[in-house]
Amino acid sequence: MFEIIGNIFNVCLYQPLLNFLVLLYNFLGNFGLSIIVLTLIIKVATNPLNKKSLESQKKMTEMQPLIKELQKKYKDKEQQGRELLKLYQEHKFNPFAGILVLFLQLPILWALFRVFQAGIEISKIGPFIYSFIPVPEIINPMFLSIDLSQPSILIAIITAVTQFIQVKTTPMQPAKKEGDKEKDQMEQMTEMIQKQTLFIIPIITFFVLFKLPAALGLYWMLTTILNIFQQRKIFNKK
Repeated sequence: MFEIIGNIFNVCLYQPLLNFLVLLYNFLGNFGLSIIVLTLIIKVATNPLNKKSLESQKKMTEMQPLIKELQKKYKDKEQQGRELLKLYQEHKFNPFAGILVLFLQLPILWALFRVFQAGIEISKIGPFIYSFIPVPEIINPMFLSIDLSQPSILIAIITAVTQFIQVKTTPMQPAKKEGDKEKDQMEQMTEMIQKQTLFIIPIITFFVLFKLPAALGLYWMLTTILNIFQQRKIFNKK
C-alpha cells in the first residue's frame, strides 16, 4: 500500500518538479534563478487554493461579531452549536475550507524538499530524469555566495522574519469598538494564542530550515513574501 502511494507521489509530484527544475537550470544556468522561477510558477498554479484559504480566513474574521452574539445569546453549548451551524449555512461558510486547502499543499512542499535535497547530485537524480530532458554534467548550487545545497543561517533567519511579518499582518480578530465591554475569557484565550503564534511559527520555521538545504528556505521565503502581498490584497478588498 505504502509502495503504491510512494510510486504515485513520485510520478505525479516529485518527478515533474525535479524535471522542470532541471529544465529551468538548462535554460538559465543558475540554480537560484531556477528556484525563483519555479516558485513563481508553483505560486500561480496554486493561487486558487491560496486565494480560497485567505478568503475563508477573511470571512471568519468578519463573522466574529455574529459568532460572539450567538455565544452571548445561547448559553447552552448544544443549542449554541446548532445556531452556529445555521449561521455558517446562511453565510455559505465552511470553517474547515482554509485548513483543508493548506493540507492539500503539504505534498507539494514535501516533493520540493525531496527535489532540493538530492536535486543537485546528478548521480542521484539521473534515473528520475525524463529521456527528453538534457542532463547537465553538474549543477552549481551557488547563488549570491550561498551554497543552496547546504543549510544557511542567513536564509533561515530571513525566512523566519518573513513568517513573522505574515503572521503579524494577518487580521485575526476585528478591532474592538469604543464602548465594548471587557473581553470575556474566550477572547482573552484567543488573544493569548494569537500572540504566542506570532513568535512560535517564526521560531519553528528557523529551526526547521536551519537543518535543511537553503534551496528549500529560498522557496519558502519567496512563497511567504508572495503570500503577504496576496493577503494584503484580499483583506483590504471591501
